[in-house]
Amino acid sequence: MDRIRVMLADDNQSLLRLLEDYLSRQPDIEVVAAVSDGVEIPDKVCATLPELLVMDIIMPRQDGFMTLERLNRLEPAIRPKVIVLTGLARDDFILRAIALGASYYMVKPFDLGLLYARIVEIAREQPASVAEAARPAEPEGDSVDERITNLFLTLGIPAHIKGYQYLREGVHMVLENHELINRITKELYPGIAARFDTSASKVERAMRHAIEVAWSRGRLDTVNRMYGCKVFSREDKPTNGEFIAMVADKLAVKKTA
Repeated sequence: MDRIRVMLADDNQSLLRLLEDYLSRQPDIEVVAAVSDGVEIPDKVCATLPELLVMDIIMPRQDGFMTLERLNRLEPAIRPKVIVLTGLARDDFILRAIALGASYYMVKPFDLGLLYARIVEIAREQPASVAEAARPAEPEGDSVDERITNLFLTLGIPAHIKGYQYLREGVHMVLENHELINRITKELYPGIAARFDTSASKVERAMRHAIEVAWSRGRLDTVNRMYGCKVFSREDKPTNGEFIAMVADKLAVKKTA
């Protein structure tokens, strides 16, 4: 059977690389294009002829709704099926996307295996339930690493900055020994610094920068929906220690639930 030609579109470069890497490793998937600018999508569709487009709603210069409208003007033979993959779970957005021709609406954070299954189902004309897609999910089988990755990517912490790695390590260390959160200056920062061959002060600054980046991107509502309560507030940016403690506490509850 021919491989399914898939195109990806998301302005989150870390997530885009994650999706491209994962899907490219599936034997029945061929990723033909990956773009981060909404206005590029229709032309790239015409150039690469994907069977299915996985697309965020919030994109630079041209949002997903406008893109769907432009895709509807293409000849049916070259118009791809569309999976909307976004952090926006509003019912009116879901209904509008489906009305404009989207085949499925999946809310971040998501499970890569579930996305792959939906791509195959939709490409092979076995449509899935839109209602199921509308619910944010944190799958039971995810490892701690995967849950931290989902959380950080959803918040908008870029994976390439040092603060991302330091925060990940901090969460892991606190999960292993919760008392470290009370000794953040004397033990947590120096411990992370030793593992990355840097200084405790650089660890502290890089963590603070990563949290500032996340808060500036305003994706907190999605994370709050994932946990079912108000974990983060846009008006109340946490300290490094508070952030690590909140993430570690939520992961620990999930692990023991």
